[in-house]
Amino acid sequence: MSKTASDPKETSDDLRNVFGKYEGHRGDLIPVLQDIQAELGYISNESMRQTARFLNIPLSAVYGVVTFYAQFYLTPQGRNKIKVCLGTACHVRGGNKVLDVVTNRLNINPGETTPDYEVTLERVACVGSCALAPVVVVNNQVHGAVTPAGMSGILDTIDGCCGGCAEKKNNPNGDDKS
Repeated sequence: MSKTASDPKETSDDLRNVFGKYEGHRGDLIPVLQDIQAELGYISNESMRQTARFLNIPLSAVYGVVTFYAQFYLTPQGRNKIKVCLGTACHVRGGNKVLDVVTNRLNINPGETTPDYEVTLERVACVGSCALAPVVVVNNQVHGAVTPAGMSGILDTIDGCCGGCAEKKNNPNGDDKS
């Protein structure tokens, strides 16, 4: 139950629910952080402070784990996640052109989220599907041999993505010309 799309702030109840599943051992750190992120959509500064208190460990230890593992996010994430692979095979086969379509269409850069929290864009080093390069992963669904035109089509299929940007691009004033 991520709050990323509507309310990126956690409540004390959310954290109490997470902490209630654990006995407060240092070894619980990663599972606690995973549960916080599953609940909130990211790891906030306040949730790190409360986790440190709950586990009786230094805040720096919590921060170190959160920043070491790529699975944890320090900012609210979008409801939809787009990961564009730019590993060697994907790069050689045009991954950068695919990424350009996304950045231009959504007006965000890799590592950013749209202001409405609908989409987060990530640039990844490899998704392990090199034979399908270039590869894009949208909400854990792998798309292979993606072309720039194909990426535009993929964006059109993402629920909530672009807010009808194809229509806005063709008709920027929103006039009904039918």
